[in-house]
Amino acid sequence: MTATRPLERFRDSGLLWPLVALVVLLAANAVVRPSFLALRFQDGHLYGSLVDILKNGAPTILIALGMCLVIATRGIDLSVGAVVAIAGAVACSYIAGAADPGSAGTALVGMGIALVLCAVLGLWNGFLVAALGIQPIIATLVLMMAGRGIAMLITDGQIITVRNPAFRTVGAGFLVLPVSILVAVAVFALVALVTRKTALGLLIESVGINPEASRLAGLRAGTIRWTVYVFAAICAGVAGLMVSSNVSAADANNAGLWIEMDAILAVVIGGTSLAGGRYSLTGTVLGALIIQTLTTTVYSMGIAPEITLVFKAVVVIAVCLLQAPKARAALLRRTRRRPAPPAPAVAPTAPPSPQTPTAAAVEKVAQP
Repeated sequence: MTATRPLERFRDSGLLWPLVALVVLLAANAVVRPSFLALRFQDGHLYGSLVDILKNGAPTILIALGMCLVIATRGIDLSVGAVVAIAGAVACSYIAGAADPGSAGTALVGMGIALVLCAVLGLWNGFLVAALGIQPIIATLVLMMAGRGIAMLITDGQIITVRNPAFRTVGAGFLVLPVSILVAVAVFALVALVTRKTALGLLIESVGINPEASRLAGLRAGTIRWTVYVFAAICAGVAGLMVSSNVSAADANNAGLWIEMDAILAVVIGGTSLAGGRYSLTGTVLGALIIQTLTTTVYSMGIAPEITLVFKAVVVIAVCLLQAPKARAALLRRTRRRPAPPAPAVAPTAPPSPQTPTAAAVEKVAQP
C-alpha cells in the first residue's frame, strides 16, 4: 500500500505523460543516431547532444518559469519575446559604444542596465493589468508590438556585434557544464524555494483561482500580479542576454522571435492550468525540454523544414490529449472493453408428461 502511494501521487501530479513524451523523443533520436546519448569530457568541459539540448533550451526554460507564475495568476505575457530583443540590444549597444568594450566591467554594467530596463517593462505590464484592469492578453500585446520596434530603434536596425569575453561567458561559457544551464538551474531552484517553502506560492494560486475573493480576504492581489509580471520580464531579460551572448551580437529583428509561444506551450504541456491557480514548475521545465528536443528531433530525422511546425504541433497535441482526463478516460474505456463471452448452452428441462408416472406416484400405488 505504502509503495503504491508515491506512484499514484506521481501519476496524479500530471508529470507522467510529459516525462514519457520526453523519454520517447530521446529514444527516437537515439535510434536514428546511436551516438545521440553519448557524452564526452574534454578540456574540463562536458559535451554531447544532451548537453546541447539543455544549453539551447535554457532561455526557453527561464522564460517558461516566468510565464508559469503569470499564468498561475490567471494572466499571460505575450511581450517576453520583445523583452528578449530589448535586453540584447541594450547590452550590446552599451558594450559596443563604451570606451573599453572588451572589459568585464563594461559587460557587467551593460547587462545590469538591460535587466533594470526589463524590470521597468515588467512594471509597465503589471500597471496595465493590475492597476488599470486591462485584459492581460491585450496589455502585453502592446509591448509585444512596440517592444521589438524599440529594440530596432536602439540598434538602428543593424546587427550589433561585440567582442567581450565576459559577456560571451553568459551564453557560451563553461564551468564543466555550460553557464547558461547553471543559470537556469539556479533560477529554477530559487523559484521553487520561494514559491513552495513560503506562502507566496499559495498566494499566487489563490489569486489565480479567485482574484476577487482573495482581495476580499485581505490579500494584495494587485501587488502579487505586479510581482509576477516583473519576474517574468527579468527572466526574459536574462534569456535575452543568453541569446545575444551566444552569438556575440544583438539582432533586434530575430532575437526571441516567437519564443513566447514556446514558453506558453511548455507551461501547458507541464500541466499548468490556463484558467489560473494550479501550476507546476517541474512540469514547466519538462515542457521546455520537450520543445527543445522536438527541434533537435526535426534535424536528426531529416524532416523537411516546411512541415517542422506541423510535426511540432502534432506532438504537442498528443501530449496535451494524454494529459486531459476525459481523453485518458475514453482511451482506458476503449482498451478495457472486451466482448462478453457467449453464455453456455443449457438444454431446457421438459416438464414431466402426464402419461409418465413420477416416482412418487409409483411409490403411492405400490403401497397396500
